[in-house]
Amino acid sequence: MPVEKDEDGQPFRGFRSSAVSVRKIDELMGIIKGVLADGNVDQMEAEFLLDWMNCNRDAAELWPANVIYPRIQRALADGLLDSNEQKDLLGLLMSTVGGNTAQLRGETSNSTSLPVTMPAPVIEFSGRTFCFTGKFNSGTRDWCHGQVSLRGGVPADSITKKLHYLVIGEIGSRDWLHSTFGAKIQKAASYAADGAGLVIVTEQHWASHLT
Repeated sequence: MPVEKDEDGQPFRGFRSSAVSVRKIDELMGIIKGVLADGNVDQMEAEFLLDWMNCNRDAAELWPANVIYPRIQRALADGLLDSNEQKDLLGLLMSTVGGNTAQLRGETSNSTSLPVTMPAPVIEFSGRTFCFTGKFNSGTRDWCHGQVSLRGGVPADSITKKLHYLVIGEIGSRDWLHSTFGAKIQKAASYAADGAGLVIVTEQHWASHLT
């Protein structure tokens, strides 16, 4: 894989390399939102996304690009984006950026649903740890923590490999690194992919287990 270099031809290291990666993921999110502006994904747009990730392989190995990249590769493997592949890719990209219904309410973008555990599991509260990220239609963060405690669960403020559940609020937080997801989701998705017993669920699924 090519090594990212600065204007002097030297490789980026440490926090500079991390900053470049964050910038590139931001750029990818902007591209995806541009592609989805007309509510469609055509052959040329899919090829452009694939070309961008081929040229930015370091970013293509980061979440969520590492989920999108192989899907686009498979869709275009025969050189043609058929109607089923087009529909599948549209759904994938929409789940990545979270749609725009929250923006219509004056909020930031809806949360991403890309890393959500599928199929959604039955949620157990007793003795389980829960971390929350984003903004919640159900109530404040403190209220969500209280609902967990009432049911014998343990609220957590950070992502660890021992965490049981990450609950994603339906509305993206303005404090997130990117417009639709943040560091908690990125870290949780990475842990889950590495085999940790961490489950990522939506607010709607979590709230359905409160009654």
